[in-house]
Amino acid sequence: MTLPDRRSALRGLLALAATTLPMVIPAAHAQMTVFDPANYAQNILTAAHTLQQINNQIISLQHEAQSLINQARNLTTLPLSVLTQLQQSVNQTKALIAQAQNIAYDVRQIDQAFQSLYGPASISSTDSALIAGAQTRWKNTVGGLQDAMRTQATVLGNSANYQTQLGALVTASQSADGALAATQAGNQLLALQAQQISDLTALLASQARAQDLKSAEDAAATAQAAELRRRFLTRPNGYQSGNAQMFYGH
Repeated sequence: MTLPDRRSALRGLLALAATTLPMVIPAAHAQMTVFDPANYAQNILTAAHTLQQINNQIISLQHEAQSLINQARNLTTLPLSVLTQLQQSVNQTKALIAQAQNIAYDVRQIDQAFQSLYGPASISSTDSALIAGAQTRWKNTVGGLQDAMRTQATVLGNSANYQTQLGALVTASQSADGALAATQAGNQLLALQAQQISDLTALLASQARAQDLKSAEDAAATAQAAELRRRFLTRPNGYQSGNAQMFYGH
């Protein structure tokens, strides 16, 4: 190829390049990705820090949820209650005390009874009045003994129930979910113990009452016997000795 031909071909190529470069270069520039290592590293650190914050928040929420669960357990009430049975036992003991025969557990009534029945035998009292007084005192003693035995039977019956209730409360307290249930179990155990002490007090009081009535009857009987002896010895005709035949035909 001659020099003029080469120059003509070069000019054609330059002209072609001038028409195609504006379309090719922008397309190539638009598809190019610029990688910045420093910016990439910073983005990784930021993402890691954000992830750590999210994890911390999740852990915090888990702790709060567990705390709420524990609080709910602490507020859970004890599913067992023996207070109704204890109240029934209390009512039985009260009823027995209220049903005390003849002389109740009342200071004023006791004072009146002792003034009229257990005082010194009156000289002016008739023989029939003395006999009636002795019978009344005997009835009081027998009634007191019966009351004591009824109280004993009731207390022994309650004792069997207390053993069952005690076992149930101990089992419930050991399996209590939280502080409230454990506290309620402890309170019921204390109430059970208080009722047992109350029953024991009623039992001792009934036994002491029966013994005191018997002692008072003995003292009154001694005083009455002395009065009857005095009357016997001071009869108008006096005492006349005589022979007594115990076995007929001999």
